[in-house]
Amino acid sequence: MSNKRDYYEVLGTSKGASADEIKKAYRKMAIKYHPDKNPGDSAAEEKFKEVGEAYEVLSNEQKKAAYDRFGHAAFAKGGGGGGGAGFGGGAGGFHDPFEVFREVFGGGGGGGGGIFDELFGGGGGRGQQTGPRRGSDLRYDLEIGFQEAVLGCEKEISINKLDKCSKCDGRGGESGSKITSCGTCGGRGQVVRSRGIFSVAQTCPDCEGAGQKMERPCRQCQGSGRKEGRSRIKLRIPAGVDTGARLRSSGNGEAGTHGGPAGDLYVVLHVKDHDVFTRDGDDLICEVPITFPQAALGADMDVPSMDGTTRVKIPAGTQSGTVFRVKGKGVKNVQGYGTGDLLVRVFVEVPKKLTLKQRAKLEEFAETCDDNMHPDSAGFFARAKDFFTRP
Repeated sequence: MSNKRDYYEVLGTSKGASADEIKKAYRKMAIKYHPDKNPGDSAAEEKFKEVGEAYEVLSNEQKKAAYDRFGHAAFAKGGGGGGGAGFGGGAGGFHDPFEVFREVFGGGGGGGGGIFDELFGGGGGRGQQTGPRRGSDLRYDLEIGFQEAVLGCEKEISINKLDKCSKCDGRGGESGSKITSCGTCGGRGQVVRSRGIFSVAQTCPDCEGAGQKMERPCRQCQGSGRKEGRSRIKLRIPAGVDTGARLRSSGNGEAGTHGGPAGDLYVVLHVKDHDVFTRDGDDLICEVPITFPQAALGADMDVPSMDGTTRVKIPAGTQSGTVFRVKGKGVKNVQGYGTGDLLVRVFVEVPKKLTLKQRAKLEEFAETCDDNMHPDSAGFFARAKDFFTRP
């Protein structure tokens, strides 16, 4: 039985949570446990990895459906889905959606052939892939600033991963060494073991399923064709991305074995909060305080925007909570479908302290007020009076 916590519990959501609720919960938890906010805290780092793993599954419709039906058993063998990589580190490959069926029908990890494999061609000697193999995909979680997400930017990251061996250039053998068929499996990549009346095919332990070996394996990489090292990778972050966006960096995953192609690197973005702006899709929201005289008399104001300031006209009699829309001053759509708007929500700021002169002037003003000046208040109290006097 898996000792993993329920993914919904990890994110603090219920099983019936919407995609938007799952995304918001993930963003909150990811920011809370991010390594940049918890330097040296191994417990927080593990929590961060756990949160990433949960979101990787629950944000994907197919993976979520498999998890809702089978629980953690759906990913027991795949090792992927986001749990293996924390901030700055690699992970295993992404989950194979058929792995759960292989386990149920007697297959297993490592390329072994169960009943499912025999029926559908996933195992057996003839179905086994031999020779060079593609490397695993990796995941990297990257935190960026709010303005960087809105306007786009370039980042350079550094990760530890298995790269192509520099000594043998990924071939896995010493210079001049020839490729020979594996003597243990006869080049099939699998060995067959009998279990009663059944014959079970398993990955060859000698050639690791490649079906081939080098006459003289490379002494630096022991014949695998790859060596662990630290790589620096430049990324272009497009304008308009948001938390949860996943960028694919082709060929920057783990190097393949025996000269196979490299996997891909998937960078999951986490956007920091901003002191002035919040975001609703492609629209930016900015709350701006105004004074009572500005609200009553009207005013022209310069309000902040992502490219500086923009002018907004406040009409006389503006009420607190009024929203003004500035076209085209929001976020550029990451898919290229135009640009959102800037929504300026104003609220009337009430003075906390008054001088004697100001107080006298305000009392004089209050004496001149009547119901025509405050129709909303008059209407409200009329309705309230009618409610309480109604038989």
